[in-house]
Amino acid sequence: MNKAIKIHCIGIGGIGVSALAQYYLSKGHQVSGSDLVASEITDLLKEKGIEIIISNSAENIKEGIDMVVFSPAVPKDNPEYKRALELGIKLKSYPEALGQLTKEYYTIAVAGAHGKSTTTAMIGLMLEKAGFDPTVIVGTLLKEFGNSNFREGKGKYLVIEACEYDGSFLEYQPKIEVITNVDKEHLDYFGDFETVLDTFKKFILKLPEDGYLISNGDDKNLVGISKPARREGGGNFKTEFYSLKDSESAELKKVLQIPGDHNVSNALSVLKVAKILGIESNVATKALSEYKGSWRRFEIFEKILNKPNSLNPIRYTLISDYGHHPNEISATLNAAREKYANNPPSNEASARLRKLWLIFQPHQYKRTHYLFDDFVEVFKKASVDEIIITDIYDVAGREEKEITSHTNSKMLTEKINKPNVRHMSKEDAERYVKGNISQGDVLIIMGAGDIYKLVDSF
Repeated sequence: MNKAIKIHCIGIGGIGVSALAQYYLSKGHQVSGSDLVASEITDLLKEKGIEIIISNSAENIKEGIDMVVFSPAVPKDNPEYKRALELGIKLKSYPEALGQLTKEYYTIAVAGAHGKSTTTAMIGLMLEKAGFDPTVIVGTLLKEFGNSNFREGKGKYLVIEACEYDGSFLEYQPKIEVITNVDKEHLDYFGDFETVLDTFKKFILKLPEDGYLISNGDDKNLVGISKPARREGGGNFKTEFYSLKDSESAELKKVLQIPGDHNVSNALSVLKVAKILGIESNVATKALSEYKGSWRRFEIFEKILNKPNSLNPIRYTLISDYGHHPNEISATLNAAREKYANNPPSNEASARLRKLWLIFQPHQYKRTHYLFDDFVEVFKKASVDEIIITDIYDVAGREEKEITSHTNSKMLTEKINKPNVRHMSKEDAERYVKGNISQGDVLIIMGAGDIYKLVDSF
């Protein structure tokens, strides 16, 4: 698209569509977009000059719009989608539109059930530090990108987060694929884990003859599909495996500012990208050491709470995290325990061990239903002092009444059956924690829904 055109985005508040909208704006196109609710992301887009409409209405699609890009979450009976069809406007899903861009750049695509955003961010920042001037589309907001999920670059490299949901990543044409892991995720779409594995295998086979696959050697399922896929692909693209057993692990554990073995693993994949692109290891390691984390990925805040009947303000640590899958929850809680549990706060009045709190909002009834037993197991084993589970975040357009009527957070807490695990509304959770949190404690607010708004309330 060399000529400037008018582009409208349905579901522009989504983390992917919003980044693509910024890309179009950076190329001189006139961009507008709609969503059902305002958010930090729609506010960001508005500040950048994109017209934001908080509603879904056929009236939002006017004559003169050249292309409509829509989120995969947008149903086909959406009034704006239907109106665009009636007017004969070119329609592209987000994966289709992003797929077109991947053909125009040397694309590095990061896929996997967990760790995509962090790994994409790390690669993007490393390429920036190495002078590659990449364009980056990532599923989180980065301070280094001006609190945005998009970086405009002038170089030939495009770094993208490649989601497997709906088979989206099969639209992309990458030269390098980084796959962090495979897991029982998005089973509402895939149905079973075998289909998940088969879809990732298809993604691997998208690589060209001169392409590279960077695969997590610690994930047996991923190794199990990486090697056969390479053979089926004719053995032309190169495969690199990384592992926590690699010699670089110990150094990365020392220099990374973000905790947890899962982040060491993410960083190891970045070193593999550096090697392929000829970036010196000391440049890559320095870039990784400077990465402070991103929005809702173990994002740390130091907070002060003034209690009415207390002479001294309570100082505590708040961690905001996007984790919503049982394995993500486990990784984050382990990282928090490692970082804080045996590290008493320096305040002399609080020389006791820190107490660890968790407020968790399940994301999507379908995910909670399909992974119910996995959630139960994670919370039964969690070494957290206080766990509060709020009501499930309802994802519009992706739920089924049959499931929503048979799965809820109260059932989850009853099945977990531990005295320190409670079901509460978000409002009650806020009141309970504020009334009981003590000096030096650590509070984790976790989930992929609107639970992040609770961070501001604290």
